[in-house]
Amino acid sequence: MHEKILIVEDDAVIRMALEDRLQSEGYKFDHALDGEEGLRKAKQDSFDLVILDIMLPRKNGFDVCRDMRMAGLVFPIIMLTARGQTIDKVLGLKIGADDYLTKPFDSMELLARIEALLRRAKAPAAGDAAHQFGSLKIDLRGTSVKRNGEIVPLSAREFQLLRYLVERRGETLSRDLLLKEVWDYSSEAFTRTVDVHVASLRQKIEENPKQPKLILTVPGLGYKFAA
Repeated sequence: MHEKILIVEDDAVIRMALEDRLQSEGYKFDHALDGEEGLRKAKQDSFDLVILDIMLPRKNGFDVCRDMRMAGLVFPIIMLTARGQTIDKVLGLKIGADDYLTKPFDSMELLARIEALLRRAKAPAAGDAAHQFGSLKIDLRGTSVKRNGEIVPLSAREFQLLRYLVERRGETLSRDLLLKEVWDYSSEAFTRTVDVHVASLRQKIEENPKQPKLILTVPGLGYKFAA
């Protein structure tokens, strides 16, 4: 195993526990003690995943997450929060986080989330790699999305969802199916996750997010990519 993970966490006890667990599982890792250092390291080095605390010195996790996505960094991001408030989780997903855990968390659950995110991020593109839908260009193999020639900053999970929709365009896909195939979650949990990510994708790729022409809602059934 050669995946490298960046831990952005100022709590020494939590950080060292994470490092010990990741090392025992064969992961490489680096750490940052504040938000600005985390953002700098993420831009300078190559990471496969980031574990990002929300409450950080100098720059909070929300701002770090947003700035990473604006910089075009598409690795998965798992956010850690001690608050456990729904608003924090929804905001994190909207600005580009792929998953979140509330402290205290079980290390086995964290590892399972990491493995699922890395597996999805490495999934090969099926069929044609490049797609053009009007002003939107999607390169599935190169994991890039451009609109009017400008890079669209997507989280790893947003890109995985978009890829799944595009590869099955024209098919109606239920929320349960999307949770299972894109998130590895059961339908009993995270029921709003799909809706939050679809809304975020529409804001980024649709000409008019309020009247989407690409990602369509099929009432009572789910979503489909129409093109």
